[in-house]
Amino acid sequence: MNDAIKRYDVVGIGNAIVDILAYAEKTFLEKNKLPIGAMTLVNEKRAAELYEKMGAATECSGGSVANTVTGIARLGGRAAFIGRVSDDQFGSIFRHDVKSENVHFPTAPCKTGKATARCLVFVTQEQNRFNPEGPVTRVERTMATYLGSCTELHADDVDAQLVQQAVVLFIEGYLWDGPDAVEAIYKAVHAAKEGGTKVAFALSDALLVERHKETFLDFIANHVDILFCNEHEIGALLGEPDIRRQLYRAKELCELAVVTRSEKGSYILQGEAIHNVDAERVEEVYDVTGAGDLYASGFLFGYVSGYPLEKCGRLGSLCAAEVVKFLGARPVTPLTTLIDKL
Repeated sequence: MNDAIKRYDVVGIGNAIVDILAYAEKTFLEKNKLPIGAMTLVNEKRAAELYEKMGAATECSGGSVANTVTGIARLGGRAAFIGRVSDDQFGSIFRHDVKSENVHFPTAPCKTGKATARCLVFVTQEQNRFNPEGPVTRVERTMATYLGSCTELHADDVDAQLVQQAVVLFIEGYLWDGPDAVEAIYKAVHAAKEGGTKVAFALSDALLVERHKETFLDFIANHVDILFCNEHEIGALLGEPDIRRQLYRAKELCELAVVTRSEKGSYILQGEAIHNVDAERVEEVYDVTGAGDLYASGFLFGYVSGYPLEKCGRLGSLCAAEVVKFLGARPVTPLTTLIDKL
């Protein structure tokens, strides 16, 4: 299928999760036995108990790839999402929110099975003890995640024709922990290849990479055109802690690789070329939720728009810097204004 007749810029497939974000004190986390700065998987009962204890919270559609396609839509791109929610309160929140962001979401809600997934995000902030009136010096996210219906995503949820209508299919590594979801991924990938759709893949998490290292290496080599990862994830994949050696080896993995390094910027690798893109400076960080997801939004929007790779990375950096200024993965500033800064 020719790009000129593609209906969407990016179709994402990932975990459909409702993010519930609230500020919290460290004493709250300690009292409720939540490891500070870590993600803990919980069952539905535990999620409900913590939800009742949370203070004022922000609720919106979330999940890594869902955040990315929402960012693409906010930049003016054409985006769609494939993910599984149930016919319940949180499923309605996810569906309403993602559609309100102009993201096409055709997956029907499930009448049976597990409840809609949710991620309770507790944001803690620390001030410099020598300057308590100054800017926040450290922000931590502590997450309690109930995966729910995400774990039941299967091949029947994938619309092959929808995938083929996109310039890029974007897949999150988090799906790999569900065997049915892996089947769904391969159905989507085969449809993409038949339809001339590029395949982008995010490694998602270093511990996840360690669990699926050999599978990921094979998947990337045989199916992936664009790889997204941070320096910890690529280190886990290659078993290589040194960034220089990581980059040398990452160049050989696929057509295009993007390695993000937080405030140190990012590297974009294609063939023998290595583009070093600076991070955008931020005076005060409120919450790092969605920073990597929004980097991917900017990069992929630039990619499908035909921007040079360094310009794609620059837009990614601008989007990431914008989201950390606010609570959650939905920046208040219109992302279209960032394009004017390129």
